[in-house]
Amino acid sequence: MRKGLLLLAALSSLAWNRERATTFARLPAGTSYPEGLTVDLNGDVYVADFAVRGTKTGMGEVVVFDKSGRLLRVLDLPGSSTMLLGLDFHPLTRELLVIDFGHKQVLRVDKQSGAAPVFADIPGNSGPNALAFDAAGFVYVSDSFQGTIWKTGAEGGAVTAWSSDPLLATTGLPPFGANGMAFNRAQDSLFVANTGNDSIVQIPVVAGNAGPAILFTNSINGADGLIIDEDDNLWVAANQADEIVVVNHTGKAIAKLGDFEGISPGGEPQGLLFPASLKFSGEHLLVTNLALDTRLFGFVAVDSEWCAQVRTYTVARIPRHLHSR
Repeated sequence: MRKGLLLLAALSSLAWNRERATTFARLPAGTSYPEGLTVDLNGDVYVADFAVRGTKTGMGEVVVFDKSGRLLRVLDLPGSSTMLLGLDFHPLTRELLVIDFGHKQVLRVDKQSGAAPVFADIPGNSGPNALAFDAAGFVYVSDSFQGTIWKTGAEGGAVTAWSSDPLLATTGLPPFGANGMAFNRAQDSLFVANTGNDSIVQIPVVAGNAGPAILFTNSINGADGLIIDEDDNLWVAANQADEIVVVNHTGKAIAKLGDFEGISPGGEPQGLLFPASLKFSGEHLLVTNLALDTRLFGFVAVDSEWCAQVRTYTVARIPRHLHSR
């Protein structure tokens, strides 16, 4: 009997210890589908909406909260589409850059007025999705439809194809290839989530140039947003599994955080529902609950009916310390 109890305890110690996701902020009425996420130096949180059903003004929206989750303002971006994705502050210029998926552009956005001149156009039948920056200030844009990472300078303008590879494209569902991405601390690799392939791709960097892409790890269901911590662990939003998967520098999963806990009577997701982007904020991890009903794009996912019940869209919060295997 004692041996059996010891074995049970040993097996239990190997299980995932999931930190619970709670609500950090609620989007104001009339705004929906929070996707992109970033945090300013003062702690303000910026959320870009992938408003596939449009907005009241017909313009793209960026919702701004303070560090406690209190709504500060909603920025309407003149001339933009309503389908915004990744956004981030340039680490050197501090400009707010926002991807306009609908118009295949990157915009430089005034964080007070919402004025949004074009920073860069992404050519071809592109699906610009997420941003990354290297130490020199170059800007990288993932292209989910053309299997390409584009590159431009800190001031924007013309882009060049920095890396193109079949590992960055997909024939899977959701039909997005290259998505969230980040450089490791040594800046000798760019890691890219491939949503439709459920994979993470590693692109070696040699003297600023891209080496051949490598399959780093697999089986993250709907790998979407991706960030890297100070220990080179990759934190990945698994949008089809409603969880955050953390893998170490070898590609081994060391933690799984959050879960879907249902829809409240008022139509608010509890926990995580189609998590898309993530960012550290102090001792917490913030995550956008995109809650996108994929039937709008012609295919059914396991969460489609749950997403259709959402009436209040949210940003979730999870303690960022790890409980691992």
